[in-house]
Amino acid sequence: MQQIPKSTSVAIIGGGIIGISAALALARRGVDVVVFEKGVVAGEQSSRNWGWIRSVGRNPAELPLSAMANDMWQDIQSGVDVGYRRTGLAYLAASESALAAHQAWLDIARESGANARILSKGESARLIPSSRRTWAGALYSSTDGVAEPTLATQGIAALAVSLGAKILEGCAARGLDVSAGRVSGVVTEHGLVKCSSVVLAGGAWSRLLCGNHGIEFPQLKVHASGLQTTPVNAGLDLAINGGDFTVRKRSDGGYTVSKLGASVAELTPDSIRLSTKFMGAWVKERKYLRLRIGRRFFDELKTPRRFGLDRPTPFEACRTLDPEPNVRMLDEALKQLKSAFAGFSDALPVRAWAGMIDVTPDALPVISEVSEIPGFFLGSGFSGHGFGIGPAAGSVLANLVTGDRPVVEVRDFSLTRFSS
Repeated sequence: MQQIPKSTSVAIIGGGIIGISAALALARRGVDVVVFEKGVVAGEQSSRNWGWIRSVGRNPAELPLSAMANDMWQDIQSGVDVGYRRTGLAYLAASESALAAHQAWLDIARESGANARILSKGESARLIPSSRRTWAGALYSSTDGVAEPTLATQGIAALAVSLGAKILEGCAARGLDVSAGRVSGVVTEHGLVKCSSVVLAGGAWSRLLCGNHGIEFPQLKVHASGLQTTPVNAGLDLAINGGDFTVRKRSDGGYTVSKLGASVAELTPDSIRLSTKFMGAWVKERKYLRLRIGRRFFDELKTPRRFGLDRPTPFEACRTLDPEPNVRMLDEALKQLKSAFAGFSDALPVRAWAGMIDVTPDALPVISEVSEIPGFFLGSGFSGHGFGIGPAAGSVLANLVTGDRPVVEVRDFSLTRFSS
């Protein structure tokens, strides 16, 4: 860790894709900005996701962000290698009813500018390698793509630093310094840094920091897993959701494999506190989400919800969330992929990993100023959708901080939507 400054214009808490993208956007505007990361840049979910940059299947409210981000990824790749490729992305439909559901999404999403179309059975067959399964069709976008999570946030961070941003790893932000009702600084484990604005992009940790300042942010953690295969010549560059598997080609020639059902909502004390807000989401996602109680319930039960900033906090006690992957679910996903495409018959798992996704009741992020504390901005709760739209979300946060009008509508991302 470098020596911390005494002051800055904007302090960002969290060195994931959202916080680092906001730092880049602010640095490009000539704003003095410092990022405080308790562990390492992209140490948690920002390096543990699937690497998809997608528009298909998104909530229509996110589509303007997605369109904006797709262009930004191209620009980022021109400045630093983040493994970005515009490969196209398809949600394959195993039945006519599944294809009809995709069509229903597209009918709504077109109003938000979705650049996608429905492929017939024949069109789908020509797009993908020969399959042992029969697909009724697909929801497809040729402008969607992929990037490498292990490269992306680090690459964006390098661009931000080249423009003057400071990024301090191993420096936990304990909380806000508030004077006369508004932000006046950020308290770190190494001292106070004065500033006029703070952006919290703390991912799964955001609810804890907000709650310590009396801000109610309904957010839970979902455990998600993925695996990497050996390089194989499967003839598939397109990223695919096949229902019981997902797959995308990696820069190293292997593939990242997972499935929607590889997500587990671990029951915690917050699950009970927020049960009424999340009940609808649990019911809606019951096909893909597994509920379980385990060690995390008791770990979080022992974690203080209120704590002083003059002594070590939970953010220093655990610098990186590093859960064990759900190997059984991943093995099943790889098995289904092999059953669908013969080209993956020789693919072997190289490694598996897991991370904690920060989710909200409506699966939409919060990108807004916190009205209770002027100068405090929140960019969190991306619900597993944050990697692809990260650069755009960071740019919007920079707009909010500097008082510029965002180029996309942010009303649906306000924290106040949970107050009613």
